[in-house]
Amino acid sequence: MARLTSPEQLRALYASPRERSRRKVLPVLDPHCRTFIGLSPLVMLASFGADRRADVTPRGDAPGFVQVEDAGTLLLPDRPGNNRLDTLTNLLANPAIGLLFLIPGVDETLRVNGRAFIHDDADLLARFEVDGRLPVTVLRVEVEEAYLHCAKAFMRSHAWDASHFIERARLPSMGEMLRDQLNLATAETQAEMLERYKATLY
Repeated sequence: MARLTSPEQLRALYASPRERSRRKVLPVLDPHCRTFIGLSPLVMLASFGADRRADVTPRGDAPGFVQVEDAGTLLLPDRPGNNRLDTLTNLLANPAIGLLFLIPGVDETLRVNGRAFIHDDADLLARFEVDGRLPVTVLRVEVEEAYLHCAKAFMRSHAWDASHFIERARLPSMGEMLRDQLNLATAETQAEMLERYKATLY
């Protein structure tokens, strides 16, 4: 197996992209991008730390939880998580961010690249209140690129096709996996974990 080390080697193995693929990258969010974001309850967020390591994390809430402030700006609340702050720490060192918006049942996705900055302005946090609870911070994303991504990955994976879903029991619970990985004495049950999650969603 040969390791590829140059763009020329790589390009020699692949066909040229179609003209439409080259032209589809937008510098701002057009009406179709805004609609897509407004219907999306889930986004994958990629960031890069000072150590040059990449990180990808899911962010989810009710559809439209990522607000389009204007054609060049997105607002994304930081809901309670594990408090590792991997993404936020990365963004302090390097504001480059990549977002992949998904809509369950829709095979196409929307990719948005730009720069993200962390804010804790009271008026900004108030815009994302849920059941009397506020996010600790909000990301303000300055959009640099936006483009629709084709459906092939989701068509191949059957990600939204319930007939291809696996039984949850085929995988150990997260508590069981963490018990084994961390050499813990006991494991939190799936039911216990879900109840804990429900109490701390916001």
